[in-house]
Amino acid sequence: MEQRKPLNIEIQEINRSRIYKLLLDGENFAKKDIVQQLRLCLPTVTKNIERLIKDGLIRKAGSKGYTGGRRAVTYAIAGDARIAFGVDITRNHVTIVAVNLYGKIMSSVRHRIAFEPSKAYYKKIADEIKSEIKKSKFKTNKILGVGIGIPALVDKNKKNILYSKIIDLAPNTHELFAGYLPYDIQLFNDANAAAFAESRICKNMKNVLYLMLSNNIGGAMIINDEVYSGDTQKSSEVGHIPLFPKGKKCYCGQRGCVDAYLAASILSDLTDGNLKLFFAGLAEGNKVLEKKWDEYLDNLASTVNIINVILDCNVILGGYIGEYLEPYLSELKKRAAKLSTFRDDADYLQICSYKKESIAAGAALSFITGFIGSI
Repeated sequence: MEQRKPLNIEIQEINRSRIYKLLLDGENFAKKDIVQQLRLCLPTVTKNIERLIKDGLIRKAGSKGYTGGRRAVTYAIAGDARIAFGVDITRNHVTIVAVNLYGKIMSSVRHRIAFEPSKAYYKKIADEIKSEIKKSKFKTNKILGVGIGIPALVDKNKKNILYSKIIDLAPNTHELFAGYLPYDIQLFNDANAAAFAESRICKNMKNVLYLMLSNNIGGAMIINDEVYSGDTQKSSEVGHIPLFPKGKKCYCGQRGCVDAYLAASILSDLTDGNLKLFFAGLAEGNKVLEKKWDEYLDNLASTVNIINVILDCNVILGGYIGEYLEPYLSELKKRAAKLSTFRDDADYLQICSYKKESIAAGAALSFITGFIGSI
């Protein structure tokens, strides 16, 4: 039977956590502000501030004036007290980011490395990660871990791959990386990682479906601020909803899947694999691109309508396409609204906040969130 901590110790830890999380919101507070915000007594606030400074978790940020006395010292989070690294592995690229305690991306690098099912490939990726860690100049005890986002289904322990057809990831992928990297390693489904990153920004949205529109289509459901993976870790695989029975062949072996109609490569293939060029040409009035985009919007409207009918929640549009969708959101909403049985608008749709590196950032943020929760 686990022995409980003395009540006074539990209360101290709760108060310390509350103070830290208040400062984490981004504003610099003086002790008086913390007393008023959290309804704590000044000695309690002072004691916890001293402890957090001693632990290197907060710092003196400056001062602010109060009438009738000297200026009050303000405090802020020491954002670089810990750091986590996130990795996004795709068929042809690897992205590595460093994220601090504020959830801010401190560095980002993208390498063109074609996937291959070999130990040499995993070692190459591990070497690139170690190179970025070395550049960061952080000591090992300050690095919370390395999160790796992959286009595959992963078990709840974040170690075992359940399904991987987009790229042929080894069943022992976690073991291979752990053999090269002396850090806590966790694997994440790419869409789940991106959704987690998005949920850190959209804190007022407790329930949302994140739709990842990249070279493969993924989805992730956030319920009460947590990723819902389903009973067998296969929840929200929107890419394999049958949109057109007996339609185009999908990589999964079925026909007519959403993935076969909404993958970003369907658009970029018209501009030599460059999605940015597709949208530049679209803006210039290229008729061929306009026709393809019109078809794409219809299929996207059908997909988000299906999601909304089933889940009745907000839908965030992300991935490679999400970066370019803003000018076309109004038209997409009109098309989705026309398909709806129960509503005359599609205001449940919104564009992602993380326009770039959301998968890598989300994979790192899992460690950041875990650390903050431990304070």
